[in-house]
Amino acid sequence: MFTLPHYDSGVSAVAEVQTVAHTALGRLRGTNEGGVHVWRGVPYARQPLGELRFAAPVAPEPWSGVRDALEHGPIPPQGRSFVGGGRDDPKHRDEACLTLTVWSPDTTAALPVMVWIPGGAFVYGAGQLQLYNGSRLAANGGVVVVNVTYRLGVFGGLDLSALGDGFDDNLALRDQIAALRWVRENIAAFGGDPDRVTVFGESAGATSVLALLASPAADGLFARAIAQSPALPLIADRETRADRATRFLELLNLDPEQVKSAPQRSLRRAAGLLQLDSVAETPTLAYGLTHGVDLLPAHPIAAARAGAARPVPLIVGTNSHEASMFAWGRPPMLPTTPAGVDSWFARCAPDARERILAAYPDYPRRQALVAIGSDVMFGGPTWAFTDAYSAAAATYVYRFDHTTWTLRALRLGATHGSEIVHVQHSYASYLGRKLHPLGRRVLPSVGRRMQRTWLDFATRGWASGEQWREDWPRYDAVRRRTRVIRSMRDDSVDDPDVVRRSAWSGVY
Repeated sequence: MFTLPHYDSGVSAVAEVQTVAHTALGRLRGTNEGGVHVWRGVPYARQPLGELRFAAPVAPEPWSGVRDALEHGPIPPQGRSFVGGGRDDPKHRDEACLTLTVWSPDTTAALPVMVWIPGGAFVYGAGQLQLYNGSRLAANGGVVVVNVTYRLGVFGGLDLSALGDGFDDNLALRDQIAALRWVRENIAAFGGDPDRVTVFGESAGATSVLALLASPAADGLFARAIAQSPALPLIADRETRADRATRFLELLNLDPEQVKSAPQRSLRRAAGLLQLDSVAETPTLAYGLTHGVDLLPAHPIAAARAGAARPVPLIVGTNSHEASMFAWGRPPMLPTTPAGVDSWFARCAPDARERILAAYPDYPRRQALVAIGSDVMFGGPTWAFTDAYSAAAATYVYRFDHTTWTLRALRLGATHGSEIVHVQHSYASYLGRKLHPLGRRVLPSVGRRMQRTWLDFATRGWASGEQWREDWPRYDAVRRRTRVIRSMRDDSVDDPDVVRRSAWSGVY
């Protein structure tokens, strides 16, 4: 079980390199690294152990004295991933993972706040990974950065609420909301302004951002949002999730009470089998979020069309070759083979198959297969959401086209997640070194522009009538102005994917 060290003494003799924050729960001792204060392993909820294993997060208990926040907490249980494959990435995995990390350049100020929700298909990832190191955002932008770690896989990404009492739905999303509440109540102690919070994330993190826009429970917890490559098909209806929960119980051959205390390995093995079953049997994967419940009454696309999504300013976009990385391994979860494409259309959109495939004249060549896989999971649903959401809120859409010689050599292009290092300036991370071997020495132009744009969005335009940027036109469903982010410059283009976008109209 993970616990934070607890001290009753005052500030130590090395106070010049440490920072003590006075939160509503008690004092937290952090440190100073390169001029930026940082607190690690900060609990934003009680650890989900025992009776809390599959339950909604519970507020943490206060403490006396000063508590160390110098080391990362465990990352959620998960398999190995190249995203967190560096020597400096945390290796310890444990269910007691509900912690966050805070970076602040000035604890005496009231700075804008950026809260990062990491991705990983609700199976992989953690806020502690070096790929998501928020120190450069904090230092370069004068913002407080908060990275959230939430439950994944069978413990957070699998909805078992149909099993009865003690099993709550949308645990990953509930954890994120609990973290945002912590930010609302405590961020002033770190130099942040709770009224100027921007929530941002990538992949499953971006999917969560759009779900937060549609969740009544997140009202008032943030004022702006950025969604990088959301994968909205990871959100399923309550009936589908209930069917999957029943199937999970059959695979385990246990009753619900036994599940609460079952060994982690058994639970994860059954959940992995359930994921494979789901690919063949349902329109969605086993892991993800659930709509049609109190926490998330409607799918984000439906909520946007009904005017029920929270109308905050939003940046949202996708990468031009989202599925190229997945096509390498040919996972059954994403249709990047002719057989996968046939299966997907048979299950999800049989009447639209011929019309949509006509938009990919090179089908079934590899380039077309990558484009179809990209649009199934990312492009199609994102186009549907932005058309609806932009009718009520300031929406700014991008397409990320930048690629590097390493990605070109691998025939990947602007693949899924390749924009993260440019937003975070995490070129020293394991993935950053692979994508941009010289990024630590020569900052790429696209990195300077992209991080500055994200920071401008989080820090500018908060006064009435003030604009955050004049060179990025607002999106609407008529012109569909999209900012195309290239290696050396950004251009605003009308409906750059018009043929493919039109083909997918009405599917989502």
